[in-house]
Amino acid sequence: MKHVLLLLCCAVALSGCSFFPRGAGLQSEVLAEARLQDSTEAPDFAVEAVTRANLVTFLAWPVPNHQRYPWIDRVDQPNNRIIAAGDTLKITIWSTEDNGLLTAPGQRFVTLPDMRVSSSGTIFLPYVDTVRVSGMSPEHARATIEARYSNVTPSAQVQVELIEGRQRTVSLVSGVAAPGTYPLADNDVTLLDLIAESGGISAALVNPQVRLQRGGRMFGISADQLLDSPSRNTTLEGGDRIFIEADEKTFLSLGAAGQEAIHTFPKDNLTALEAMSMIGGIEDNRADAQGILILRRYPVAAVTADRSGPDHPRTVFTIDLTSADGLFSADQFLIAPGDLVYVTESPATTFTSILSALGAVLRLR
Repeated sequence: MKHVLLLLCCAVALSGCSFFPRGAGLQSEVLAEARLQDSTEAPDFAVEAVTRANLVTFLAWPVPNHQRYPWIDRVDQPNNRIIAAGDTLKITIWSTEDNGLLTAPGQRFVTLPDMRVSSSGTIFLPYVDTVRVSGMSPEHARATIEARYSNVTPSAQVQVELIEGRQRTVSLVSGVAAPGTYPLADNDVTLLDLIAESGGISAALVNPQVRLQRGGRMFGISADQLLDSPSRNTTLEGGDRIFIEADEKTFLSLGAAGQEAIHTFPKDNLTALEAMSMIGGIEDNRADAQGILILRRYPVAAVTADRSGPDHPRTVFTIDLTSADGLFSADQFLIAPGDLVYVTESPATTFTSILSALGAVLRLR
């Protein structure tokens, strides 16, 4: 009877061990369809080995599920204030005349009603008519107004205070301690200046992304890139809207991994080896370290026949963590948003289950 049971267990082992429950598939099972496809049929997916020989090819392929935004590099501007249409000027005129055109007897100065700069860049001044001030600094505008008044009030001295209009403000919408509308103090206010003034980026945001909306166009950069490169600290313009938000890129881990979950990208570029660390590595007693699979979907338009792009819109990348080449390559292969990192189960796990079952049966005898 014992021999019969032994033969039965061996038959089960040879049949693929399907009678024993497992938490993940074997690499041979997951890739079986690609390997068994008839040469005349189109494969259901492509299989690519992540090795040193293939890395350069893979890095040149497009990154799916990732929207790339352009960015505006910094252009140095003079750090002075410039009057623009929509700004408001507070003008005070001082005079030593006892009976001047603008001042009453005994009065030494008069403050004119607030002057809003018109769309044509001019303001209207009593006894002087229109004066163009757009594009001038407040000091230049003061000298120009004073020169015009010198014809009617020789002793006049002019004081000008500039209040920037909405066209000289920017809106910081989200992702900082104090969102709101901020006036541009001069022509050389940078994005980092504004972020600092608003209290800094929220520490709760994972890999924060900066979005700049200007003139109907959207620009984007990560906070890390912005901080690492001074040339990218762009100068702001009136009307800019800035949003700072957490990175939305994610990947999924399943199978005999240390953790089965959806993971957020902690930085812009994430290698396969870093992803393995994030998911807690592999289950020591279950996983096949030679069978790490990364399943990825490419848009059909990205598929090419000359290896400048993927061969198939559904591609499985295989990684062997038991070899030095596999480890080095995994540390350079980049995870794409939406990837599935699947850790297959080791065949030895099933064999151990068979031995346990056999031992249990023999003990019953």
